[in-house]
Amino acid sequence: MTGDHQTLALLLFSGFVAVTLAITTWVSRRRHGSAEEFYAGGRLFSPMENGFAIAGDYMSAASFLGISGLIALYGYDGLLYGVGFLVAWLVVLFLVAELVRNCGRFTLADVVAARMSERPVRIAAGTSSVTVSVLYLVAQMVGAGSLVALLLGRTSGAAQAWTVIGVGALMVIYVSLGGMRATTWIQIVKAVLLLSGTVVLTVLVLLRFHGDVDRLLLTAAERSGHGRAFLAPGLKYGGDWNARLDFISLGLALVLGTAGLPHILARFYTVPTARAARRSVVWSIGLIGGFYLMTIVLGFGAAAVVGPGAVRGSNAAGNTAVPLLALDLGGGAGSTGGTVLFAVVAAVAFATILAVVAGITLASSASVAHDLYASLRRRRGKHRSEVAVARCAAVGIGVVAIGLGLLARDLNVAFLVGLAFAVAASANLPVLLYSLFWRGFTTRGAVWAVYGGLLPAIGLVLLSPVVSGSPESLFPGVDFQYFPLENPGIVSIPLGFLAGWLGTVTSDEVPDEAKYAETEVRSLTGAGAV
Repeated sequence: MTGDHQTLALLLFSGFVAVTLAITTWVSRRRHGSAEEFYAGGRLFSPMENGFAIAGDYMSAASFLGISGLIALYGYDGLLYGVGFLVAWLVVLFLVAELVRNCGRFTLADVVAARMSERPVRIAAGTSSVTVSVLYLVAQMVGAGSLVALLLGRTSGAAQAWTVIGVGALMVIYVSLGGMRATTWIQIVKAVLLLSGTVVLTVLVLLRFHGDVDRLLLTAAERSGHGRAFLAPGLKYGGDWNARLDFISLGLALVLGTAGLPHILARFYTVPTARAARRSVVWSIGLIGGFYLMTIVLGFGAAAVVGPGAVRGSNAAGNTAVPLLALDLGGGAGSTGGTVLFAVVAAVAFATILAVVAGITLASSASVAHDLYASLRRRRGKHRSEVAVARCAAVGIGVVAIGLGLLARDLNVAFLVGLAFAVAASANLPVLLYSLFWRGFTTRGAVWAVYGGLLPAIGLVLLSPVVSGSPESLFPGVDFQYFPLENPGIVSIPLGFLAGWLGTVTSDEVPDEAKYAETEVRSLTGAGAV
């Protein structure tokens, strides 16, 4: 990339960073230091504000960079990610949003612990939440590295590393100083920027083809080298039975995983009532749905305008398809329009990464402090010490995410998010649904549900082609691949539900009917909710 690209993109990105740091500084001077303020922003956000923040939290680098890249490389099969991410919100809307808002306080573990022995349940749910969050953070770090590689012409691996470290440092500052209030406003600003940028690019792609979508798709198919097969199922997932099972596994993980993501569940606590939580989800579905429809246009547009060969040449996983598309739509390399459009897209993508990592880091640090620390050191009433632990946890989680992000920098970011969704659907969703809807659920069942989904999911990923056994693996030089699928969801999700059932039926504990009745009334009516 030319010096103009680099300079303009860095200036725009610096402007976003300056604005968000100003928001964080302003909020940090007004904060009260209470747990409710730090974790939930005082529960003062309106449904529309929270809906935009949820959209900003959910529309990650995986969505903006990864899905478009997969569509550009694999055509129809890349659509699965967008469809799965969007359909998942129906599960959230109808099964989770209001009930979680009524039953919990700050984290997933609050919902489960209302009926069970607190300590083992909080430790299990907290461990699972941190694991999911770190996996999700790695995807964002990989996206940051891909953008920097493109901006700097891939001339310096050290530059990639330092940028990932810089993103990690910024997310720690946002969370530790501003808490949920600053994070929410950063996500709202980012959502507006991302939607605006995506609309502009979508309009330019359609104008390039004079509004003829058929011509866009046919051109993409011609340039792909696969012909009509590019527009039909099977290019990525239609080979042998392993590929087809991977397709089903990924679909299950995407559709069921959103309802178990800690940073999405945490957003429901930032509004005053359950009704506001449901209205927030309606707002977010509209925004997210429109966004994913546009990523389809961008993906096929990148295939038609840039070509899969150029996309793959820039980044093997396709993560740079959208910036390359912007460069071409603006007039090509060296043109003023191309420079400006490329810089804007790169800056928006950076802003996306920063906003999402802030939300995930806050949710995971809340799990460490509110669930793990509070369980291990039971000291009632010391919210300030708990908040201090959350700030320290944000630093530790940032360091881990940076290290793993540097290790996994050659993997597709949408694919990495698929793994995080699989773990969330395997470990968090079973215990959440059982707690809300099963009268006979016990503490042992809750703990077994979490670990019975978490451990198989992580174990199967370690034994999968993602980690070893192929040239695209994290460790291509070794081979301990014993599980043939890239996504473990088809095995680990049923195991999580099975473990929860088995733990309950083998437990000597007598379910507390009164606590279940209280949970049921609270979840459905909001009576007694915090």
